[in-house]
Amino acid sequence: MGCAQVVQVPAAPTAKQAAALTACLDDHRQLYNAALEHRRTAYAKAGVSVRYGDQSAELKHIRVDDPGGQGRWSFSSQQATLRRLDKAFAAFFRRVKAGRTPGFPRFKGRGWFDTVEWPKDGDGCRWDSQPGHPSATFVRLQGIGHVRVHQHRPVKGWVKTIAVKREGSRWYVVLSCDHVPTETLTATGAVAGIDLGVAALVTTSGGEHVANPRHLVASADRLAAAQRALARKKRGSERRRKAVSRVAALHAKVRRQRLDSAHKAALALVRAYDLIAHEDLRITNMTRSASGIVEAPGRNVAAKSGLNRGILDAGWGVFLTILAHKAESAGRELIAVNPAGTSRTCSRCGHCAKENRVSQAEFRCQGCGHAAHADVNAAINILRAGLALRRAAGAA
Repeated sequence: MGCAQVVQVPAAPTAKQAAALTACLDDHRQLYNAALEHRRTAYAKAGVSVRYGDQSAELKHIRVDDPGGQGRWSFSSQQATLRRLDKAFAAFFRRVKAGRTPGFPRFKGRGWFDTVEWPKDGDGCRWDSQPGHPSATFVRLQGIGHVRVHQHRPVKGWVKTIAVKREGSRWYVVLSCDHVPTETLTATGAVAGIDLGVAALVTTSGGEHVANPRHLVASADRLAAAQRALARKKRGSERRRKAVSRVAALHAKVRRQRLDSAHKAALALVRAYDLIAHEDLRITNMTRSASGIVEAPGRNVAAKSGLNRGILDAGWGVFLTILAHKAESAGRELIAVNPAGTSRTCSRCGHCAKENRVSQAEFRCQGCGHAAHADVNAAINILRAGLALRRAAGAA
């Protein structure tokens, strides 16, 4: 029994292959936009809802009519692009039903469609397509050829899907693997609750703090300079294209740094503890804008905006996703608990009040006088709630 895993490896296409990959992305983007226009027009003029099955059935005729364009690429990859649009509509209808801001699916510009997926290894694509090669690994993609990849470590498990992703001027192959063998770690007998924050990325119930690297803040000056340079460039010019690439490259570097820090922090926790309890955070809700509307403007908008930037820069969502994958692979137990009241409740006497949280770092119980670091106090409450959930699940 194994676990699922997503692996991203850098690709090194030749100049000809890079041009073919760019054409592949552009044709899939045009297919996405055409399918979106088809749905919009059919509903606006005839009140007809077009589904994925209808559009997938038309693919055969589209490919026959355009053999040098859409006909070059894998049929299954084009179906995956149509499914991507179908998922966007499904998410739109879910938001409408929930009473949230709907966000109707949009047409994709050149800079907003940078991934193509092949849903099954062997159908229009093949991972490790030249296994006999003595020193390199290749992935074969229909219409593009055998693309070399920089495989730093063996890919384990069964490759389920293959995707190609463009980040600025760089190309990556993203593999979704099933049945990855688990590497169970030796039991330590230790348990911990963790509190995520902005000042410190992670604070454990034992009082340890993992620093928040603040990668976006560290790159803020260079990003600001690159964005000012971009604003001065004429639209459609070669200089603007280079300026866009520069901004994208800086953001990509921040993403890679954040990912690396998350991997290291998660690995240290998984090695140290058999059970880790964390808050079940709804990060999208937490970082929602406080600006409001003209009739009902928000309050403390600047402070909330700064907090949102801090939360997103800390990368809580990325960290929790990586922690879950590593815990599963290592045979560790991960428990998500309701975060309500954990930062205001005294870990000693259980008194819960807003006034207990004196400042961002200081906790002082108004009931019993217990004083502690606010994040450590919250982490202890999170651990206690996680252990309670574990006992309840065992008794059920």
